[in-house]
Amino acid sequence: MWINRMIKTKIKAFTLTELLVVLCIIGILVLLALPNLMPLISKTKATEAQLQLEHLYTLEKSHFFLYSKYSDSFEEIGFEHAKLVTEDGNANYKIEIVEISSTAFKGRATAVIDFDGDGIFNVWEIDHEKKLKEVTKD
Repeated sequence: MWINRMIKTKIKAFTLTELLVVLCIIGILVLLALPNLMPLISKTKATEAQLQLEHLYTLEKSHFFLYSKYSDSFEEIGFEHAKLVTEDGNANYKIEIVEISSTAFKGRATAVIDFDGDGIFNVWEIDHEKKLKEVTKD
């Protein structure tokens, strides 16, 4: 008996057309806002490069204090590179040691994907004095 009463009562709700119109409006607003958000997205992804290079610096400094020289081997200093997004991983930057001597080193983080689609890949560098700088801005 109560089932018949529930079936006969109308429940106020939105129609499918109204929901589709709202979703279309939200989609248009997102498309309008996306170009303004691209620099912010690039900036947050660059944080990964900065953190990885600072970690590389710390490992190189520890190695220097132990052996009085810097190393060009990730294995020797204990740096484990995360799997890149191009290899089904999570890392957006390829970390490498580009210059090495017994008293100095330079590490580089190069983006493996173009964040804003302009053909320029983001590059960061750090040296033995912990000078972190953006070489190529994306």
